[in-house]
Formats: sequence, structure tokens, C-alpha cells
Amino acid sequence: HYNNHHQYHRHLIANFIMTSNDSKGCCTPRASKEPVANTPATEFQTHVQNSGTTIPTCDIPNGTALLGTQQSLIPLDEESPCRQKEVSGYKIMQTTVTNAMFREFIEDTNYVTEAEKFGWSFVFHDQLPEDFKATQAVQATQWWRKVEKANWQQICGPDAEYELHPDHPVVHVSWNDANAFAQWAGGRLPTETEWEHAARGGLGDVMFPWGSKEPDDNNFQPCNIWQGQFPSSNSCKDGYTATAPAKSFEPNGYGLYNMAGNVWEWTSGRFKIEGRSKESRQHAKHYKGSKLLKGGSFLCHKSYCFRYRIAARTGNTPDSTTTHQGFRLVFD
Repeated sequence: HYNNHHQYHRHLIANFIMTSNDSKGCCTPRASKEPVANTPATEFQTHVQNSGTTIPTCDIPNGTALLGTQQSLIPLDEESPCRQKEVSGYKIMQTTVTNAMFREFIEDTNYVTEAEKFGWSFVFHDQLPEDFKATQAVQATQWWRKVEKANWQQICGPDAEYELHPDHPVVHVSWNDANAFAQWAGGRLPTETEWEHAARGGLGDVMFPWGSKEPDDNNFQPCNIWQGQFPSSNSCKDGYTATAPAKSFEPNGYGLYNMAGNVWEWTSGRFKIEGRSKESRQHAKHYKGSKLLKGGSFLCHKSYCFRYRIAARTGNTPDSTTTHQGFRLVFD
């Protein structure tokens, strides 16, 4: 999983090793303390050109937001302490940007994504068919494969059959791609504070968008993550081997879907590590130049990458693209 091993998309080519699929490994990269009623989405008209695009958004109230947690589980990522910050009200997309939304942007602007420009992107090995040709793998995380011509339209490349679902999150989008879409749509990427404030749904310092009950591999699957032994086997108990529809599972208290799991979400800021210990400085060095992602993905599991918690955080370089990174926008 790139999120634990600092996979830098365009800067790791020298670290690739050629390997066949036979040797592949498996997984992958406070308004109030009381619950609030679900807030229905409103159709927010975007303010760009004359596209006529409407994007379902939810209203997030102004007030005191929480950033971080007192229940830090990955101290090096600086998840704690829990701080209070005042925020103005804003609108946030009810879901991540979908393939259908992104297609309209592409057709309206002729934008070319970075994965298309570079001619390749990272694909999780289990998304490739068994007879797929030999691919290059990241040395420390061989389940990530460099696939030629993989991009948002051809998720596993042109040599693999993979249905592009209009209602699933768009993937293989970089931080730079997300900002290009935001400019077109009249919005912007959320700050970390805005993202966490929205994800909490009015519940305060809770671990997950639905509360504090942890998902498990057997009886409770409130989000799209990994079930089973990572990285050797995924039971797909939640019903999905890869992405789920952007609007799936139960929404949180503000009416937002998939704020945990499914795809990592780009935010506007840098992934900053400010600790002065030797270990913290080394951690920060690995992430130099990285942008912040929140929310975890369908490849997260407590035993390996327990980052589908609200306060969890990771980073990747702004030109990185994978099959489990997407984004949603906010509107002032």
C-alpha cells in the first residue's frame, strides 16, 4: 500500500523491478457532540462556462470544527492533538467526483490528465486479469503495478477488460488534475479542517463518520475497505473488490457518502510533519513535496493501513495517480 511505504508516482521508476504476474503479492496506495439529522443534498449549480452541470452538495454549518484526535493511532502521521478551529459555512459535494462528472469536464475542455500525458499509471495487481502481460512493480510493494496507458477511462489499461461505471469515483487523477476540474466547476479542494469537519457529521471527536464502532471482517461493513488477511486475501464481505458507487453505504450526519474507504481524497494542503524528533524528520523527508489525502480506500485494513479513520492522514506527490485516489470539492 503506497500510503505506508511512501510510493512516489513519477519518481520511483528507478526502483521498479520487472516481475511476472505469477510472483505478485496481494492489498495495495465540531459543530456539536450530538448526532444531527441527515441533511439532504441540494443541486448546486456550478459557475463555469455554460456547461449547465449540477453537482449534488450538502450544506456544512459554520462553527467550531475539530482537526485531529486525542485517540492517535499512527503518531508519526501527527494525527493528534485534537485542535479546535472556527470555520465559515460551506457546501461540499455529497460524493466524490464520478466518472460521469469527470467525462463532462473532459468533453467540455479537452483536458488531458497527467496519467495520459505520462502514458502509464499505478494499478493494484488484483485488478488485472491472471493472464495479463508482465508488468513492472514497486520494489517494496509489488502489488502496485506500472501499467502502460492506464488512465481514468482505461482503469487497468487497454489490454484489460474493465467496465467504466459512470457512478463510481473517478480514479487515476492527480492533485493537479483535481485542481483543473475544480477550476472548471467553480469550486476548490477542501482544506484538511473542512474535510474533517464535514466527515464528522456533527459527532465530535469520533473515529469514523458513523461513530466509534470499528468495521470488522464478518458482521459490520459500513464502508468499502479490505476484509480478510492483508495482503494475502480479500473476502470482499462488503460486496466490492475495488471501488463502490460514489453514492453507496449509509451517509453520515451531514448526508455525505463514503468519507471513509472507497478512494483516498485529495485535499488542498501539503502533508506536513512538523515534529522535531529524528524519526519525525525522517518521516517528513519521505513526504517532502507531498499533498495531503484523507479518508482511506478500498485497499485499507486495520492490520496494515488503519487510515480510514477521520483523523488519519497521508500524502503523495501532486502528479501521482493510482486506482484508489479520487477527490470531492467544496464551494464557498
